[in-house]
Amino acid sequence: MPSELTVTDPPARAATDPETPPPGHPYRRLLVALAVAWLVPTVAYPLHLAWLLPPLVLLATASLLRGGSTLLDRLVLAMLLLVGATTIAGLFFTVWPWGLHPVAVSGTALTALALIATVTGRRPTLPRPGWTDLLPVAATIAVVGYLASPWLRAGTLAGRLSLLALGEDNFRHVALVDAIGRLGGYVFLDPSASRDDIVSLLARYPQGWHLTTALLDAHLRSATGTASGASSISHYEWWFLATFALLVITLFWAAQRLPGPLHPLHRVVLTVVVGALVLGSQLPRLLIAGYPSEVLGLALAVALTALVVRPLGGNREQLVLLGALLTGIGFTYYLFLPPAGLLVLGWLVAHRRELLRVRRTVLVVGLVTALLAPLPLLLGIFAANQTEALDAKAGLELAEAWRALLGLTPIVLIGLVIQARRADRAWRRHIAAVLVAVGFALAIALANVLTGVQPAYYFMKGVHLATVGLVVGAAALVVLLPVPSGDAGRPRARAAVAALAAVLAGLTAVILCGLTGWSRSLLVVDKQSWTQSWVDHDVDNPMRVAQVCAAAYHRYLEKPGTVTVVLDRTGYRGYVESICLSALQGTTGQTEKAIYLPTLFEEPERTRMMLRTTRGPLRLVISDPAAQRRVDKLLTQYPDLRGRVTTVPMTIKY
Repeated sequence: MPSELTVTDPPARAATDPETPPPGHPYRRLLVALAVAWLVPTVAYPLHLAWLLPPLVLLATASLLRGGSTLLDRLVLAMLLLVGATTIAGLFFTVWPWGLHPVAVSGTALTALALIATVTGRRPTLPRPGWTDLLPVAATIAVVGYLASPWLRAGTLAGRLSLLALGEDNFRHVALVDAIGRLGGYVFLDPSASRDDIVSLLARYPQGWHLTTALLDAHLRSATGTASGASSISHYEWWFLATFALLVITLFWAAQRLPGPLHPLHRVVLTVVVGALVLGSQLPRLLIAGYPSEVLGLALAVALTALVVRPLGGNREQLVLLGALLTGIGFTYYLFLPPAGLLVLGWLVAHRRELLRVRRTVLVVGLVTALLAPLPLLLGIFAANQTEALDAKAGLELAEAWRALLGLTPIVLIGLVIQARRADRAWRRHIAAVLVAVGFALAIALANVLTGVQPAYYFMKGVHLATVGLVVGAAALVVLLPVPSGDAGRPRARAAVAALAAVLAGLTAVILCGLTGWSRSLLVVDKQSWTQSWVDHDVDNPMRVAQVCAAAYHRYLEKPGTVTVVLDRTGYRGYVESICLSALQGTTGQTEKAIYLPTLFEEPERTRMMLRTTRGPLRLVISDPAAQRRVDKLLTQYPDLRGRVTTVPMTIKY
């Protein structure tokens, strides 16, 4: 039975620890470190090696952390700390003259790390890698590699667009990353300056993921700005997949952190169970529907929960990480900010006496977090009226949300309650974390009901938050399995029983999550899971909207001063094709009034309003004869439009 000593990481080492730097000339070492901090980026950038700088900053950050006992602990914590810190630093990147330039950003980051090392007296050091690090990494590669297969098979622009068109939000995210890359910072700080670069409804959307992606993409290409045209689609796809990989490895890490010391057999089974739950649940739908901000928000929320449940040994490091994660959630997907803030508040109250010893750190971190974390939320509520989105309708996936919530919660809570009898308080803390997440989802459902609508879109988002907490909580069930015992008696029989139980547990999880193909997943409604429908998507025969968008992009270049949109047989198809084309051409700001119309998709009224309300030259790419007849009739009805409206036919056989 674990003791109370397993509740947190080992405490920070004392000043007499061998890791303490030997006496010498710290200022001389600092000057050398500062010189290297700027020399390396300055040399790497012109050699097109700036892509090496983010991994270097990651390793340097991990080497200065002391929380966690394994290399994976350090790397995961450092990665998520940097994400949160980047969302904060983005405020400075927006106003300083260098924007997201790799030399300026990486040089500043390495300078900050050198100063931190000098002030704290920490010498860079990393734990040795072990097989326990390898297992979650290998599992993440397997899961994400499987999900990457459609993108690897898509050899044409139309094939890649066909994957993105499964969720129209993808095209808006492409456009927002492009706008942030071109402007060199957050759009929401000066929406008027980006009026021609991005659609107004995205001007105050949480932009933490987009800024981080634009920053990393600039390093990848050793260039400022972002990839344009067809390249922007490929870059977006792989950054989105990398974000999903971050969520997956964070789930594996958090699930193995929750129980404390784990038997190797439990560790293997837990990896299988978590992987099965990821692939067999609604989580892959986030990849399909185009929700990168939510994916990153979930990863940050999982890490924050893991640190609240099993805190680090050093309170200062714990505070900094919680503050960075909470701010990252606020800048990335602020819907999760209330439950995350409640968890942090609970930790602060529970550790209030210990925190008196580091009251200055509490004051500084608390003040910065309190000022910055809710900033996008406040802008969204008071400047963009985004509370109306709480009533957004849900699709057929609503039934799956209830299935996940009502199916997983009782089972996982039973395991957690059993484990809560032990001395390790982490189990009781995770029960509280799960109840907060589940309660948050149900609170959104109740709010929907009170406004006269059924639990809807954001209820499902709350269920996603509860789902990742329940996936991590599955560790409580896994550790109930028997393990080989070293006691005298019948060791071989005990080992055989433990191995059989492990195989049955893993196989049961795989079957119930629908990964064998023998039966559907219990967590989804359709016969195919979201993973199967995604992986089996036919990229060799792209959907019509993807073919039309690709053809229009190749045939009709952007025409400065002219608004270009696509018209198809139905209003909705033309709407998606126009969003796609404007994202590829970087014209979402200019085409907004011609695409986002109050008439939605009713024709011919939609086309009529487009022609009458769009100012300046208008180029209509006609992809269907019915759309051509509709336009001809309207131009006959309004002959004054002929001087500024140009129609270009484009035949697509489908």
